[in-house]
Amino acid sequence: MTKIAFLKCPLGIAKIIGDANGISEISVSYEGEISVSIPEELEQAVTQLQEYFKGKRTHFNLKLNPKGTEFQKRVWQELLNIPFGKTLSYLELSKKLGDIKAIRAVAAANGKNPLWIVVPCHRVIGTDGSLTGYAGGLERKKWLLDHENLSNQQSLF
Repeated sequence: MTKIAFLKCPLGIAKIIGDANGISEISVSYEGEISVSIPEELEQAVTQLQEYFKGKRTHFNLKLNPKGTEFQKRVWQELLNIPFGKTLSYLELSKKLGDIKAIRAVAAANGKNPLWIVVPCHRVIGTDGSLTGYAGGLERKKWLLDHENLSNQQSLF
């Protein structure tokens, strides 16, 4: 049976959907009623997202069950290989998937990623380093990249 939880986070309200087979969707919006109780199947996802936003988590360890085509799933799987605090261009992502000509299809699959933050589509940027295309809005993409880069900066004092 599918369960849903709503979590307040710095970028709005995260909606988490899943069941015993894993997390199928995580999205963000500016609306939603915060969950008072979290279904057992979603507790790990809520905890790990909270840790991420507090700067205490750089990698997610969740059972994932996204819905998509085989091609989309291949793209999403490759996104999981982009290290925390790093970025990759759509062109580089296409090369890693073995078809430089598939850049538009790769970008489209990236945009259909149903697992916000956990499958880090926000780490994919334009070849020129620009912040291009992000379903959650470019202001959220910038926030996420800045959040991850802060963890990699060392203090001089």
